[in-house]
Amino acid sequence: MIERILITVKTYPTLSSKYAELVCTAGVNDHGDWRRIYPVCFRQLQDDSQYQKYQWIEADIEKSTTDRRPESFKIVNPNSLRLIGNPLSTAHKWDARKDVFQSKVALELDLAKLFARAHANEQSLAHFQPTKWLGFVVEQVEREWDAKKLALLEAERKQQDLFKDEKTLEEELKLVKKLPYKFSYRIRDAKGKESKMMIEDWEIGALYWNCLKRAHGDEDVAVQKVREKYWDSFVKSGRYDLSIVLGTTLQHHNKRAPNPYVIISVVPTPHEPQMSLL
Repeated sequence: MIERILITVKTYPTLSSKYAELVCTAGVNDHGDWRRIYPVCFRQLQDDSQYQKYQWIEADIEKSTTDRRPESFKIVNPNSLRLIGNPLSTAHKWDARKDVFQSKVALELDLAKLFARAHANEQSLAHFQPTKWLGFVVEQVEREWDAKKLALLEAERKQQDLFKDEKTLEEELKLVKKLPYKFSYRIRDAKGKESKMMIEDWEIGALYWNCLKRAHGDEDVAVQKVREKYWDSFVKSGRYDLSIVLGTTLQHHNKRAPNPYVIISVVPTPHEPQMSLL
């Protein structure tokens, strides 16, 4: 079926044994129904198919038979993916984006309910707003992709693509740099439940690399700049009604992990002051 989808989620690329480099892409259709679409090897798309967040796309999709999560759909024909117009404007405090996204999608407040729905395979994507932002956490992680996985991936890809030359295969296997840090929010929900959730949004990875370049390779400065954006500006400044999009990972969803969710998009909607009744 052909559907229009407003992209609201684009994660930092991860390593996939089947698709090499994979970007989690999700959004809502005209009715406000969630759609997770794959496979999307984003950086291998042609320039005229590289979508941005809050941009409408159109694609021929069908319900996935290998991913049981209710919102997961497969792109039947990659050539059917096309962009529709420009990304929605941020003018007038995000009015255009609110009309299509925030006004049509339920804003969740209870983590326990979301965890239960995921365990029952009733939901795996949600727009969520914490009652309290408790902190921004930075942790060092492995700096390189797993060498064994890379070797297996390269061998498998070459076996599948016997008729492609070495240069083409090399370009297809050229992976994005792995982030050496993990960034997370600590949050509390409306029922007092606390959680730490990793942020896998595309923007936070791109921000780190851009800040590192401007800091001439000084990682401490780059990390501090990320903290200033995601904590000082988004949370502490009071300028935003900050919310997040949560998504389960396939592995944790299938295993019914206690908390199967990660943050796959940060939504910094400009704050609208309350009108005085006096």
